[in-house]
Amino acid sequence: MLLRQSREILAAASKALVAIQGGRFDEARRILDGGRGLLEELRKESKGDLARYLTAPGAELVEAEVVWSVAQGLPVASREELGVDGATYLLGLLDAIGEIKRLVVDSVRLGDVKRAESLFELMENIYMHLTPFAVYDHVVTGVRRKLDVDRLLVESTRAMVAEELRRSALLKALDQLGVDRKRQS
Repeated sequence: MLLRQSREILAAASKALVAIQGGRFDEARRILDGGRGLLEELRKESKGDLARYLTAPGAELVEAEVVWSVAQGLPVASREELGVDGATYLLGLLDAIGEIKRLVVDSVRLGDVKRAESLFELMENIYMHLTPFAVYDHVVTGVRRKLDVDRLLVESTRAMVAEELRRSALLKALDQLGVDRKRQS
């Protein structure tokens, strides 16, 4: 029962992320609330050694909650507000960095460079605050590996945002000079 319901929580987090990426925030909220309710039920039933099986589904919910907030420009909920332990929160934040990169890419694709830059700064800030936890990999398994992956995500996003900022500045300068960019193609 525990494993089946854990999979249901994982599926809910995944569905919520798809809804968030599609801009369907109310739908995502309903899915997240259902997943959180199920996690809370499991937490009450799973004491002792069984509680460790709730870390992965809890982290996925934390990831989706963080992305839901970030996508709407809201503050990221604290560990206490989400009702999870420190390891679950840490792993969820680390996973959220990849989803925030998706939001950055979508912002660039839509031509919203300011939003892309703002999202990147938040992404980088989360990463920088979590890097000291690498030394606790023996306590929270997987932290160091996730940080390594996130470092690559942050660096590739930095390059993309910098390139887009320079491209936007060039286009603005060309416009100010009155260069007909359509004729130049």
